[in-house]
Amino acid sequence: MIPYSDVNSRNNGLPLVTITIIIVNALVFLYEQMLDMGGGRELQRFILAYGVVPFEITTGQDLAPRIPLPIWFTLFSSMFMHGGWMHIIGNMLYLWVFGDNVEDRLGRLNFLLFYLISGLAADAAQILSDPVSRTPSLGASGAVAGVLGAYLLFYPKHRVNCLIFLGIFISRTQLPAILVLGFWFVLQLFNSFVSSGAESGVAYWAHVGGFAAGMLIAAPLLL
Repeated sequence: MIPYSDVNSRNNGLPLVTITIIIVNALVFLYEQMLDMGGGRELQRFILAYGVVPFEITTGQDLAPRIPLPIWFTLFSSMFMHGGWMHIIGNMLYLWVFGDNVEDRLGRLNFLLFYLISGLAADAAQILSDPVSRTPSLGASGAVAGVLGAYLLFYPKHRVNCLIFLGIFISRTQLPAILVLGFWFVLQLFNSFVSSGAESGVAYWAHVGGFAAGMLIAAPLLL
């Protein structure tokens, strides 16, 4: 099930922060592709340097290749890096579908802060799941998960247009956000318990942490 749009109008014009985040992610990914043209070694160094490595954060040691910035900077830089085409396309699609309405609800500056805090919460959850891991984690997934959590609280009954894959057949349908996003969260939670992030290549605990943070931040706004 892949959401591709929602039935939810905005009140405050273009979602400029959402669009800017997507552009920044795209530019960083383009830079990664340029590094990859040299055989992949420079790209690997870039990922090791600017991805968030739990061991580095928990010990304060900057493993090689080192960066000319405090090690906590990787908590932010990793949010704008991706490991492949499907990784960035999936994240940016979800951000585009659900981010505009959350930005509309929160306001631009608040949405930016919300996005970054959700990403930090996602990093924290992933680090706590394996504090001594030396495998870099990267991607906007955790921050985007926060957006999904907020959307679920703000607009649970709004309809989401989805593609449903049934073998070789593809159908389109509309489902309520609570079903689409609730299913997504349950799937991430299940995978976080049954899959090893290092083996699967997916930071499921970051998804869970980001989603939970998004809901916790958004909840007081419903009162």
